Amino acid sequence: MTVQLKGRIDSSNAARMEQELLQQVNGQSEVVLDAAELAYISSAGLRVILRIRKDHPTLRIVNVNADVYEILDMTGFTDMMSVEKAYRVVSVEGCEEIGHGANGTIYRIDRDNVVKVYNNPEALEDIQHEREVAKLALILGIPTAISYDVVKVGDSYGSVFELLNASSFAEILAKEPEKLDWCVAEYVKMLRLIHDTPVPAGKLPDVKETAMSWVTYLQNYLPQSAWDKLVSLVEAVPHDDHMIHGDYHTKNLELQNGEVLLIDMDTLAVGNPIFELASMYNSFVGFYEIDHDAIKQFQGYDWETGRSFWRKSLAAYLDTQCQAKIKEVEDKARVLGYSRLLRRAIRLGGLDDEKKRAEIELWRSELLELLEKTDTLMFDRNELELEAVKENLDDVIAFLEERLAGTNCTPKALMQINLAVEEIFVNIASYAYRPETGKATVRFEVSEEPVTVTITFLDHGVPYDPLARQDPDVTLPAEERDIGGLGIFLTKQIMDDVSYEYCRGQNILRIKKTV
Repeated sequence: MTVQLKGRIDSSNAARMEQELLQQVNGQSEVVLDAAELAYISSAGLRVILRIRKDHPTLRIVNVNADVYEILDMTGFTDMMSVEKAYRVVSVEGCEEIGHGANGTIYRIDRDNVVKVYNNPEALEDIQHEREVAKLALILGIPTAISYDVVKVGDSYGSVFELLNASSFAEILAKEPEKLDWCVAEYVKMLRLIHDTPVPAGKLPDVKETAMSWVTYLQNYLPQSAWDKLVSLVEAVPHDDHMIHGDYHTKNLELQNGEVLLIDMDTLAVGNPIFELASMYNSFVGFYEIDHDAIKQFQGYDWETGRSFWRKSLAAYLDTQCQAKIKEVEDKARVLGYSRLLRRAIRLGGLDDEKKRAEIELWRSELLELLEKTDTLMFDRNELELEAVKENLDDVIAFLEERLAGTNCTPKALMQINLAVEEIFVNIASYAYRPETGKATVRFEVSEEPVTVTITFLDHGVPYDPLARQDPDVTLPAEERDIGGLGIFLTKQIMDDVSYEYCRGQNILRIKKTV
C-alpha cells in the first residue's frame, strides 16, 4: 500500500497524523510512504515513522526531497529502512544525441553537461554500477568523467556528467576530417593505457563469460563442427586481469579543454584485448558491411572514414604497417565480432526481416570461412601468423625488417638475417604440409648487451630436423656435388646460433644473430 505524506509533520500534528497513518496501513503487509509532497519533518514526525516501521519491517520511503533526506540520514533512518531520494526531472527533447550503446543513449542537455539515459526503466542499480566502475577506473589512472547526479528522464533514469565544452572524437572526425591521424594517435594512446591497466581480482566482470554467451547462443545457427570449433577457440583464450572498455569507439572518447576523457563505462570488464578489438571492428566496419550509410547515423561520418580509422588504429595499436600482420589480427577480431552480430540480429528478430536476413547471411558466411582457417584467437605484436606459402615470403621479410629497424641492425647483419629467413620459410612452405598447406608462425625477440635478435619459426607440419642433415662438401667440384642442402648450411654459417626441437606437435626452429 502506498500512502502519501504531505506538507509538514511536526509536534503540532504528529499525533493526528499517526492515527490517520496507522488506520491506513493496518493489515497491510507491504507499505510505501510517498514523500513527494512532504516539505518538512521534525523529531515528532520521525517518531511516527518509527512506530509504523516497528509493525512493518519492509517499510519504504520514496521520493524524498534533499532537505528531508538529510534529516532522515542524520538520524539513521536511511540505515534502518529503504529511503529513496526524489530525482530531478530532465527532458532530452530536442537535445543532441552524442552517443548510443546497448544500455543507453547519451544526450547533451546544455553547454556544460550530458546525461546518459538508460534503456532499462529500473536502471538505478545499473547507474550505481556504472558510477562505481567509473570511480575504480579513475583510481586506477584512467581519465574519465564521473556522474555527479541521478535524474528522472521520462519513464527511466539518467546519469548526469559535466563535460564542459567537450567534443567527441566522432564529432571531430565529422567536422575536421584532416585530424584523422591525430584522433588515431590519441585513440590508440588511451586504448593502450586501458589494456595495460591491471584490475584487482573480482572488481570487474570477465568479458570471456559474455563472449561465451554469444557463441553458445549460435549452436542452432551454425554447422555442428563449426560451432564446436568456435566454442573451443573462445574457451582457449586464457584469463587476463587487465582492463578493457567493452564499447570503445569514437563517440565514447571526449576532448575537453585539451584532455581526452573516456565515457560510457558500464561495459568495463577484464579480459584479453581480442575481445575489445572485436567490439571495435563492429563499431567501425561490421555493423555497416551491407548498409554503408548506416555508419553516418551512428558515428556521424562516412563508411570510408570509419574503415580508414579502424585500419589505422589497428596498425598503430599493433605497432606495424605490415598488412599481413594487420589482416591476421583483424581476422581474429572478426571471428568474435561476427559471433556477436549474429546473436544480436537473431535475438532481435532479424530472420523475419529481409534486410536483416541479408546481413545475417553475410556475417554467417564470413564467420564460417574464417573458422576454417583460424587456429587461435590469441595474437602477439611480435609474432606473425600466416599461411606457409612462398608467396607470403615478402610479408615475413617486411614484418621482420620493421622490427629490426628498432635495433640499429647493421646492413650486413640485415642481409644475413633476410637470407636465413628466406631459406627457412621457403623450406617450410615447400615441405612442411606437402601436398596441402598450413599455418606458420614467425616470432621476433630481441635482448640487450649485446643486442641479439632471436627469430623463431613454428609450424605443425611433419616432424623434420633440418640440422640433422649432413653438411654438403663445398670443396667438391660441381659435377660431384649434390643439388640441395645449401640453404640450411648457409643459415648455420651466417647465424650465431641455430637450434631445432619438436614439441607438442610443432616444429620449432630458432636462429640468433648479434646485430
